[in-house]
Amino acid sequence: MDITVTVNGTERTADVEPRQLLVHFIRDTLRLTGTHVGCDTTHCGVCTVLLDGTPVKSCTVFAVQADGRSITTVEGLQADGDLHPIQAAFKEHHGLQCGYCTSAMMLVGSALLERVPDPSDDDVREAISGNLCRCTGYMNIVKAIRAAGEARAAGAPEPAVAAAE
Repeated sequence: MDITVTVNGTERTADVEPRQLLVHFIRDTLRLTGTHVGCDTTHCGVCTVLLDGTPVKSCTVFAVQADGRSITTVEGLQADGDLHPIQAAFKEHHGLQCGYCTSAMMLVGSALLERVPDPSDDDVREAISGNLCRCTGYMNIVKAIRAAGEARAAGAPEPAVAAAE
């Protein structure tokens, strides 16, 4: 079945099996490997992407359900070599250790900042509650997301969504 999706600002058409999960479409068909495969049961959240700006766990969405929609992966945050404020904040505030959950955490954080430009610690904790990190105590992740909100409020430039390679 042919589907057409806009991924990181670029329209892509592909023939997919109706049962193919979005996470496998992104990783295997589109070769965007920043989206990770974890538990395949929605428990860990490492497969989170933005579907029309809303975080979804791509291990429980079929690729055909994304037909005609917009997907943002972590590869779409950076543009023209400039880090997105959320990426810069994760780097500056050590919001990662092994990095396995980082892509999803950054996407969830960026979606939160679109809805709540100045989130509280509780707002951030609630937003990331569906994403597990096994390396950190979440403190630096919360700091990084809040710092990205502060950077945005201070006028930090946000790159446009990058085109997929």
